[in-house]
Amino acid sequence: MQTFKLNNGREIPQIGFGVYLITDPDVCEKSVLEAFADGYRMIDTANSYMNEKAVGRALKKSGLKREEIFLTTKLLPQDFGYEKTKIAIDKTFARLDTPYIDLLLLHIRFGDYLGAWKALEDAVEQGRVRSIGISNFDEARIQNILKECRIVPQVDQIECHPYFQQRTLRKLLDQHDILVESYYPVGHGDKKLLTDPVLVALAEKYGKSTAQVILKWHIQEGFVPLPKSTNPQHIKDNISLDFTLLPEEMEQIRAMDRDTSYFTLTEEEWEKIFMTQVIDFDNQK
Repeated sequence: MQTFKLNNGREIPQIGFGVYLITDPDVCEKSVLEAFADGYRMIDTANSYMNEKAVGRALKKSGLKREEIFLTTKLLPQDFGYEKTKIAIDKTFARLDTPYIDLLLLHIRFGDYLGAWKALEDAVEQGRVRSIGISNFDEARIQNILKECRIVPQVDQIECHPYFQQRTLRKLLDQHDILVESYYPVGHGDKKLLTDPVLVALAEKYGKSTAQVILKWHIQEGFVPLPKSTNPQHIKDNISLDFTLLPEEMEQIRAMDRDTSYFTLTEEEWEKIFMTQVIDFDNQK
């Protein structure tokens, strides 16, 4: 598995396996084990996905050494705030049953994220967490963190795909060497994107699917895509990227940008959901 280097010198696999919406613990565990068998070495979960325990079991059943696996999880804003975040980190470790976390993210930009960031920094300095970052953070809030932080974020995990390339936000991330991780990397399965003539032509040329072309574009752009699937063939296909897009083909895909997000909630709706939802994160199998 090839890697990118983070701004703290640590390495991260160029593609990860996402487990968003895989809430059935048996299906999650099976899918993660399938991903490991196919060569994935990064798993991306979150407190809110309600599958951290299943991911933790899969890590142990995989037969892989812990240091061979790059494990990412995320904390929700209802647990932001220095003291609250320290407690949330402890509970996250208990669910994952792991000696350390490779990458710990603040999941979304609401609440006391500055207090939460200090707790993440402490976890790094204690050796419990190796890298830290953010997810779904906008420019203004990233700037707020940069003004206060002892440790610059290593990652911003954002929606990113050919129809939504986040060029303005990426300029700020590039300035601080903050890596882009792409969720919804193939546009949340949008048929318009997956049947776009540009991608269809490239897929036919390389004997690949349009999803594989998109994932290769992410990697060649320097992004880390996080495809999710419970279909064994799709899991295998998503990491079978043994081809290289030409510079002019990369430009063709860059020209597809429509500034079209598949996450359609307003800022107010998003904040209400993420700040008021009551989830018993520990009540999972």
